[in-house]
Formats: sequence, C-alpha cells, structure tokens
Amino acid sequence: MGIPESQLKVWSHQGSITQSATTYSVIKNALEATSTAYHGKNYKVFLQGSYGNDTNIYAESDVDVVIRLDDVYYSDVTQLSREDKEAYDQAFTPATYSYDEYKKDVLKALTDRFGSDVKAGDKAIAVAANGSRRKADVIAAMQFRRYWKFKSTYDTNYDEGICFFNGAGERIANYPKQHSENLTTKHQGSNLWLKPMVRVLKNLRSKLVADGALKAGVAPSYYLEGLLYNVPSEMFGSSYTDCFVGAMNWIQAEADKSKLVCANEQYYLLWEGSQTSWERVNAEAFIEAAIRLWNEW
Repeated sequence: MGIPESQLKVWSHQGSITQSATTYSVIKNALEATSTAYHGKNYKVFLQGSYGNDTNIYAESDVDVVIRLDDVYYSDVTQLSREDKEAYDQAFTPATYSYDEYKKDVLKALTDRFGSDVKAGDKAIAVAANGSRRKADVIAAMQFRRYWKFKSTYDTNYDEGICFFNGAGERIANYPKQHSENLTTKHQGSNLWLKPMVRVLKNLRSKLVADGALKAGVAPSYYLEGLLYNVPSEMFGSSYTDCFVGAMNWIQAEADKSKLVCANEQYYLLWEGSQTSWERVNAEAFIEAAIRLWNEW
C-alpha cells in the first residue's frame, strides 16, 4: 500500500525556526564576547547541521554551532608532489596557540555565560536547553586545508574545511561549507524536493526508532542528507510518494554504493572505520527498515 501522501507531507514540514534562530543568536553573542581569551584573534562563528541547512524537523531540537579559528590551521599534504611538500615545509610556521588551549577558552566563554548548563563532550561542547533556548552543540574548530598545490605561500590550491579533536586525540576534518552549498544546489536542481524529502527520511527514522525497528544512532541526519544527495535529480517526481519510491528504487537497484559520496564531496558516504563516513551495515539497516515500513504500512 505504501505510506500515504498525507503522512509524507506532514513529515516534510520544517521544525522550529524562531526558537532555533534565537538560540543561535544567544550562543553567537556569548562566543563573540569581548571578554573571551581569544578576543582579537581571527575567528568566525557559523551554523552547521540540520537547522543551518533547513532540514531540521520538530523532533530535532539541537542547534549546531561552529566557532572556527583561522589564525591557526591544520593541513593534509598527502596529495602534494615532493617539490610542493618541500616548499610547504619551508614555509610552515608552528602555531603557538594549541587546540587544547583554544577549546578550554571556548568552554570558558560559554560557561561564563551559561554556567552549569555547559558540559564538554567527546567532540562538542553542549549547552543545555533552558526556557525558550534550545539545546546547542558547539564545535571549537580550527581551519583545515587539504592541499593540492603549494608553490609558495602566495601560490597554493586547497580545499578549506574545519577540524577538531575528540577525547581520544583523534583529528576529525570536515567541510560544512561545501556540504551546505552542495545541498542547496542539489535542492534547486531537484525542483525543490531534496530538503523536504530529507525531512521525510528523518521523521521516518524517528518512527522506526520509536517502534523498535531501528536502533537509535544508526542513521544520523548528516548521512541521510548525504544519501539523498546522491540520488539523481530526475528521480524526484511530482509528489512525495513519487520522490520516495524513485529515490529508494534508485538506491537499491541502480546505485553503486561504493561510489556514493557525502554531500561535501570530500569523502565517500559509505566507508568502514571512518569518523566522517557511514558504516555500510548501518546504512543498509536503515534502507531495509525504511523499505519494510513502506511495504507494511
């Protein structure tokens, strides 16, 4: 029978905008306070995640915020030629402001403003919901550069992203700007179906978890965005039903899953043992559960 068009339409609706916008403004003001230890340094505060990409649903309350320090950067030089690597090494200047020190300064800036509502997690600093303020996750990040060319400081070519370190000291690099821009371009190319369909999948996932048909954490929103990003624009039809059936049929019957990419186009979507890719067993669990829900509705 399939999930009714009316239910898919309900699931397509965007979550809170006003509360999320207010929360972001409050967090941003705290991070940009003149009393912070990093005041005067070159940094930028911006959104990432579902709210920043207009794919948030009512069941998702978190506002994801990044504060990226640009005075210090980490880099990937594995793609450079030997000559370019030598030029990079000669130009490189060690930083005097460490990541650990920077993250402690960001944590203090938030604690000074929000007190005991602030807790440092493995990756992000969480600011608990309070009153009308929604929960926020703040990533203290530094600029990240994946170099493709380095002839001199003034003659380079690189992809710019962010990086941060988890509790185990592992560096995690990602590209939220490319992710957001690519999603928007694909959304426009799909006749504005992509982002509503991402919200459909997120709500469908929430139902699967609530029904015990899928374990929580198996299908993060970031990867659901990536999954639909790979679906050709012509698979998005003239209704939510057509879009769902077209996307799922393409994913299961036509896609080369080993070549699917994250929406930032910097990483493969399905890759084992990576902090920035979806474990294939988890992706398959979600896809199979979604199709089963459709067939058994």
